[in-house]
Amino acid sequence: MTSPASAAAPDKLGRDVFVVAGVIVLGAIMSILDVTVVSVAQPTFITEFGTTSAGAAWSMTGYTLALAAVIPTASWAASRFGTKRVYMASLILFLIGSVLCALAWNIGSLVAFRVIQGFGGGLLMPIGMMIMTRAAGPERVGSVMAVLGIPMLLGPIMGPILGGWLIEIASWHWVFLINVPIGVIALVYAWFALPAGDQEPGRKIDVPGLLMLSPGLALFLFGVSSSAEERTFNAPRVYIPMIIGAILIGLFVRHAFRTTHPLLDLRLFRNRTLRISVITMSLFAMAFFGASLLYPQYFIVVRGESTLMAGLLLAPQGIGAMLTMPIAGRMTDKIGPGKFVLTGLVLIAIGVSAFITIGTDTSYWFLCAALFVQGLGMGMTMMPIMSSALATLRGPEISDGSTLMNAIQQTSSSIGTGVITVIFTTMLAPLSQAMMQAGGDEDKSLKVLAEHGYTDPKAGIGAFLSDTASTYGDTFIIATVLVALTLIPAFFLPRRKLVAEGAADEQKVPVAMH
Repeated sequence: MTSPASAAAPDKLGRDVFVVAGVIVLGAIMSILDVTVVSVAQPTFITEFGTTSAGAAWSMTGYTLALAAVIPTASWAASRFGTKRVYMASLILFLIGSVLCALAWNIGSLVAFRVIQGFGGGLLMPIGMMIMTRAAGPERVGSVMAVLGIPMLLGPIMGPILGGWLIEIASWHWVFLINVPIGVIALVYAWFALPAGDQEPGRKIDVPGLLMLSPGLALFLFGVSSSAEERTFNAPRVYIPMIIGAILIGLFVRHAFRTTHPLLDLRLFRNRTLRISVITMSLFAMAFFGASLLYPQYFIVVRGESTLMAGLLLAPQGIGAMLTMPIAGRMTDKIGPGKFVLTGLVLIAIGVSAFITIGTDTSYWFLCAALFVQGLGMGMTMMPIMSSALATLRGPEISDGSTLMNAIQQTSSSIGTGVITVIFTTMLAPLSQAMMQAGGDEDKSLKVLAEHGYTDPKAGIGAFLSDTASTYGDTFIIATVLVALTLIPAFFLPRRKLVAEGAADEQKVPVAMH
């Protein structure tokens, strides 16, 4: 019998869905915050462990590579062991990794423990999306994505604020220990709230696919991540792992179309809506996450703000996203994602383009207004794109689709970050490059200024800040173009209520009410 509530408001999320959502959001917050919060602690790691900036950066790279390696296994693990068991196991592994990171005694041990943490964190988001999509049903997937989108969009903004605050009032250890109380609550919550019994005990893992795709993604992203340190893609450390990784990924693509149960079902690309959504998501992730790297750097390097203040200045972006995301989520379920995504991308392009004109004294009111406009666009873009892919899937396809979208988002984000970083560092003036490498060390900075003919340090620093601000502005031109290019595939996204392929006929069958 159909309940009156569901019949009257089938597009609204019920209490049972929000109970499940609470668990998933807690896990997503931990996983996504840990990607950004550790970036704040980089200078502290350099001092505490006596390492270089390149060595400290491995605390971020190791985590990212672990995510890339484990995400492709999400669909198989969920089918084989059930989403509840896999989600709880991921939470436990993430918590163990967090505690070990807080106990690290040198940079090598920290990187190793970050990899363990990444193996747990990598499954939290794709498994969480599977659980939420199944709990809400495909007709409400837009509303579901709006809920999951909160930690995904606020993570890059809240990470620097939280990390800076914890380091200021306590120590770097709490960057990791903060996960413990959140994780324990999520674990107990998951035990009682998550549904069980959705496993397929007989399903075997695609070993050849695993040996090709996981190392392929990890190697490719290692090369991309190394480009930021090398400041070029034309370095053996960058292009050799990228080429090997691309070959392994290519071999997996060939294998996936020839085996019955591949690690990642690429046959889903036959679904036109999913195919367009993936292309749109790839371009959007490269543009958005690449540009997001520049904002806190500008506030810290050019304007001399603390990490904590830089994070607070980015808050308007999150506020804007929080205003539009719930509305876009609900309306996507009713009229499709096309109109919202196009409007959102235009707003993001306007917001990003405002930074093209930045200088050393650009009004904070102007910059915060531009970030707010971006946030409005973000709330109308990212989650509706993912909704358009998942809403057209049914049954086992949901697991494969969720895994596919997360793998592509992680890869595209890393590519965007690498490309924007290389473009920025390549365009820097010689003085700016040398000063950036000095890393704020006063003696090194004075030596650099002297080598570039500045006997007056004040004049030299002024030239450095002016050149660097100009380079940030030029790089935002590239970011704006990337956002504009995303409009092309977004134009073909559906502008009507999404229905799974093959489901239209099912809806024509009369339903007996009793």
